[in-house]
Amino acid sequence: MSENNNSKAPAPRRGPGPGPGMGGPGGMMMPGAKPKNFKATFKRLSGYLAPYKFHLLAVLLAAILSTVFNILGPKVMAKAVTRLSEGVIAKMKGVPGAAVDFQYIWQIVMILAGLYVVSALFGYLQQYIMAGVAQRTSYGLRKEVKEKLDRLPLKYYDNHPYGDVLSRVTNDMDNISNTLQQSLTQIITSLVTIVGVIVMMLTISPVMTLITVLTIPFSLVVVILVAKRSQKYFAGQQRYLGDLNGHVEEMYNGQRVIKAYGREEASQQQFENHNKELYEAGWRAQFISGLIMPLMSFIGNIGYVLICVVGGIFATNGRISIGDILAFIQYARQFSQPITQTANIANIIQSTIASAERVFEVLDEEEQTPDRKLDRHLSGRGEVKFEHVQFGYVADKPLIKDMNIEVQPGQTVAIVGPTGAGKTTLINLLMRFYELNGGAIKIDGVDTREIDRDPLRALFGMVLQDTWLFGGTIRENIAYGREGAAEDEIVRAAEAARADHFIRTLPEGYDTVLNEDASNISQGQKQLLTIARAVLADPRILILDEATSSVDTRTEIFIQQAMGELMQGRTSFVIAHRLSTIKGADLILVMDHGEVIEQGTHEQLLEAGGFYADLYNSQFSEEAV
Repeated sequence: MSENNNSKAPAPRRGPGPGPGMGGPGGMMMPGAKPKNFKATFKRLSGYLAPYKFHLLAVLLAAILSTVFNILGPKVMAKAVTRLSEGVIAKMKGVPGAAVDFQYIWQIVMILAGLYVVSALFGYLQQYIMAGVAQRTSYGLRKEVKEKLDRLPLKYYDNHPYGDVLSRVTNDMDNISNTLQQSLTQIITSLVTIVGVIVMMLTISPVMTLITVLTIPFSLVVVILVAKRSQKYFAGQQRYLGDLNGHVEEMYNGQRVIKAYGREEASQQQFENHNKELYEAGWRAQFISGLIMPLMSFIGNIGYVLICVVGGIFATNGRISIGDILAFIQYARQFSQPITQTANIANIIQSTIASAERVFEVLDEEEQTPDRKLDRHLSGRGEVKFEHVQFGYVADKPLIKDMNIEVQPGQTVAIVGPTGAGKTTLINLLMRFYELNGGAIKIDGVDTREIDRDPLRALFGMVLQDTWLFGGTIRENIAYGREGAAEDEIVRAAEAARADHFIRTLPEGYDTVLNEDASNISQGQKQLLTIARAVLADPRILILDEATSSVDTRTEIFIQQAMGELMQGRTSFVIAHRLSTIKGADLILVMDHGEVIEQGTHEQLLEAGGFYADLYNSQFSEEAV
């Protein structure tokens, strides 16, 4: 089946803009929107870690053991320093037999080495377990987002720039994944280190410990104030990044048009505007959050000076040893480091929560009406009826008010009208890309809402004016129309579409690999391949949207012949822009402003002398000129 799951894709847009046909709603999150609820988003993101609570418990245990063995080091080292200083002082005083006990010091060194090795092993175990948790969580979230995107209605993609959607699925997801992988373990290690260091400092000097701990409230105030102020800028940074990606993707796809109309400077100016917005938001976010580090260092240095003064006094009074002073100074540094690290992680969390909000916005989007898993089997005759159909892209702005159409099996129906008349909208409704506001569309007497989407769309084959081919071989692209198609069937389909000749002239023939946008073949050849795909699909109902618009006149004649063969015995809907191509249609529907204003055969409509006759005569005159 050819492109039967893809409507005619509109160009990416930013902000409110028309949908297919007449006009759909806009729907992009605009810059400057208020930040979402931080607590709610954080809680929701944390919920994705719930299935791994035992793994996280193991990470916590490994972090505790790794930290405990690590923070024991300075305390053990203090004994070596004390024994060394005692020996040196004794020798300086001339005490008989005084010497440095290097054997004892060597034993301490070996103990230290053992402590640090064990600490490193538990640190490795912590990282190993956390890597698995982070990647499985990211995998599950990505899968959920992908499944959600599959369930979203077509109007979501019509109203959101492709670059913004891609940014949410890639950049924002990567941001979340990196935070789970790196920052979460750092938070656990930092908290355990803070608690462990406090305990060790208390064993040395409660007074000096109190001085060190008094710096915590000041540090927390700095973190809270700065993080709260930087949050909105991090949220803006992610939004503007989505805007920039959307613009770049849009401009990249439209390079030919941009160059043809000399709009390079205008495009560059738009890029500059988006880039400037991203720069301003990013600069403010990073600058404000960057204040945390120097402020924390300032507070830590004040505490460090006080510790040195008080420690010196205690040492002169003999209340603590020189080794304990050295150990306490190391603990003070270890104490300030995780606090500073935690403050730095707070910046990352701000950005991560902003990314999570954008991902959750996708997950919270209204989905298309779910299939009811109905066991409906159509007769396959291809009879189509529109009964009092009502539809509008916006609820209070109806586009189609009361459409009634009856198409007999095997008929060819041409749909004509000016741009924006609703021709594509009619096709979108027929295939349930959009849901009706009222009335019913019936195929073989069955309401399409009583048929699940997959079996419904399996009845259709589509050949669109805008071709869609994926990166793969020509054989694979044609076979996309029907899974499991044999080689001879693929070749026959290509022959019927008049594509076999040009395929065999390519160096690799049917094994020729198309690049990402299939730019290694011509636009007309792309169209031939999509027609071959429709031929192979052998659909009951065929939809053609000016399928020959991209081929030359001689090829068009062949295509028309192939289409004539393909349409034999099938119900066909043809969206026509050149009226000369649909003279032989069994029924011509003339649409304007969402309504069928005339219908009949070519001869009947010309004889009536109405809108169609004027439209046809004007085209005929233009072609004659």
